[in-house]
Amino acid sequence: MSTPQRWTVVVPVKRPEHAKTRLADAVGESRPRFARAFAADTVRAALDCPSVARVLVVTDDDEIAAEARALGAEVVADTPDAGLNAALRHGAEAARASDADVAVATLSADLAALRPDELSRVLDAAAEHPLSFVADAAGIGTTIYAAGPGAVFEPAFGGRSRAAHRLAGAVELELDDIPTVRRDVDTAVDLWDARRLGVGPRTAALLEELDVAL
Repeated sequence: MSTPQRWTVVVPVKRPEHAKTRLADAVGESRPRFARAFAADTVRAALDCPSVARVLVVTDDDEIAAEARALGAEVVADTPDAGLNAALRHGAEAARASDADVAVATLSADLAALRPDELSRVLDAAAEHPLSFVADAAGIGTTIYAAGPGAVFEPAFGGRSRAAHRLAGAVELELDDIPTVRRDVDTAVDLWDARRLGVGPRTAALLEELDVAL
């Protein structure tokens, strides 16, 4: 029996004061706190996934870095400071520094409802392909991009990344029943849907503290 593929997961977290601007109408000045809560719940779920060996957070935010380390993740500074894809490549390079054949996947940092069992199904499916990805709930962007052992890690996030990843030869993983993997949170409607699915503890506590009506 072959050993199941285990993954290093890279989670990029930009400085929260610049994140989630479309949530401002719903949560106002608490927007950075929600960005941090989403990231913490994403990291926690990834760490709890049996298919994940390591979680590596790429960020320059001290609060996110401290919380990620407390949860058990590793942290790498975003030294390229050149946008999302550069941060992801930097994280993948750090992940493969000691072993060039490590399987690397990246997760969006706003999967507030992410469930470890759903992530495990996705990563098990990704192990069957050199490059693969999962589209977001809107069918336009991407929430997970995965490069198996030896595959060149070249993400194309931003805008219509679903089409960009397809054009680059990555296989789209069209699995049933993985709503929390697809549910990134950019707007109040997204947050409502994530809450319906069941958000992680940091996001749930913040929603209760602020009594956010969605």
